Amino acid sequence: MKLLTISVVVTLGLFASGAQAKDATFTMDGELGFIFTSGNTETTSANAALNAKQELEMWSNEYTFKALYKKDTVDGVETTSADKKFASAQANYKLDNPDHRLFGFASYEDDRFSEFDYQSTLAVGWNQKLWEDDTSSFEFSVGPGYSFADRFVTDVDGNLTTESENGVVVRGAFAYAYSLSETAKFTQSFSTEVGADNTKSRAESAVSAKIAGGLSMKVAIKFDHNSDVTGIRDNLDTETSVNLVYTFF
Repeated sequence: MKLLTISVVVTLGLFASGAQAKDATFTMDGELGFIFTSGNTETTSANAALNAKQELEMWSNEYTFKALYKKDTVDGVETTSADKKFASAQANYKLDNPDHRLFGFASYEDDRFSEFDYQSTLAVGWNQKLWEDDTSSFEFSVGPGYSFADRFVTDVDGNLTTESENGVVVRGAFAYAYSLSETAKFTQSFSTEVGADNTKSRAESAVSAKIAGGLSMKVAIKFDHNSDVTGIRDNLDTETSVNLVYTFF
């Protein structure tokens, strides 16, 4: 599934009283985009996302929610071609060196047009911020986990049913950010969950640049890959977006 979206994104920041942005204890970005077309083919698509970060004395936490929906109407026949929801949370417990942490991670995905009724992961392990300065930052997580999934299959009578695919995985992830200039930034994120039945990977590459004041433009491409699918499905889903971002605080 390949999807091109042009979105308008709203970014909200919630800070401790009197604190500067760099001292924020809680920040949240909200993202919302729509596409409408008319004529021989009518299309409605919407994508939304919430990304939150929380910095406490002993904890560094991240929360994510994403949703995608697309509907097409051709010659009066209405079909839904995308319906996907993803949520995740990671809690990082800071050790004596606050850049060294122990993490716990949980995720849940419901993609109506994948081979899976749902996919979920629990993982624990090591998280480390290798560096963070005025130009760039890099952190990674790695550790064991357990995946839960129900795959759609056809039984001997030709009926559609589900089959559980649960098992041990190894999860690895990293996040990188680089300031291209005073007004532009490049970000790269990647995660993979390697298991015996399936390896699931996600990645996003994005460049954002300030236009004026709190207004920015963001161009991003996202990849979602499952290694084990049948011939009627693609291993790779991609989503490309051009977003306008407005920062209130």
